[in-house]
Amino acid sequence: MFGNEFYNETTRRYVATFGTLFNDIVISRKDNAGSTIQRMKVPIAYGPKQKFMARIAQDENFSAPAITLPRMSFELLTMTYAPERKLTRLLHDQTPRQIDVDSYKSQYAAVPYNLDFELNIMAKYNEDGIKVLEQILPFFTPDFTPKIKLIDEFEIALDVPIILNAISSEDTYENDFQTRRVIVWTLSFTLKGYYFGPSLNKKIIKFAETNLYDKMDAEEPVATITNQPGLTANGEPTTDISETVPYTDIDSDDDWGLIVTIEEFE
Repeated sequence: MFGNEFYNETTRRYVATFGTLFNDIVISRKDNAGSTIQRMKVPIAYGPKQKFMARIAQDENFSAPAITLPRMSFELLTMTYAPERKLTRLLHDQTPRQIDVDSYKSQYAAVPYNLDFELNIMAKYNEDGIKVLEQILPFFTPDFTPKIKLIDEFEIALDVPIILNAISSEDTYENDFQTRRVIVWTLSFTLKGYYFGPSLNKKIIKFAETNLYDKMDAEEPVATITNQPGLTANGEPTTDISETVPYTDIDSDDDWGLIVTIEEFE
């Protein structure tokens, strides 16, 4: 769009981060004596709840490995612009180019968006669903904030809040006696993310000249201020260009001070 082809994989990183938060939940089942008889890791997959419910309906005994209960599913539902978190477009990130030292890559400030996710916990027994739910709730107060690396080139990593908005439950035990019971806990989340535009190549400004006027309609300046790199870190301010390094020989990642020259006119 607008002559720039780019793909920062931002949405993919948000989805992967959200799913990773819940991919290591383990529950145990115990007998009447309190001894653990079964311990299982709850699988999670991306997809709508209706897809998994349809698979469960086709396998009433829950015998297929792909639909073993309990299990979880999650889905990205909506994306909404968040104007209250908008940053000024004058801000931008910069990094020197490794190939051309006379230029650098620049990227404007990110655009804020809220991403709404839905997490579904599907269980055959109510106790299994509650065990999964209780391993999630304590970490959301009501937000949990992981750090996500969004732009590799600029090494941009942001703290992205994920807010737990609401929790609801559904029991499908309303059909005939041959239909198996499925309990579904639905958790809605909002991820406060950002989207970045393309990176642009820009030339390094090594010399700047500013003219000062004493009147709005003046034709000649009363003073001229020039700025250029070249002053050594341990040196004293000087106006003698011959005592410094030529600014054309200074690379973008060199550590040099600025030479400021003020020339006043009568």
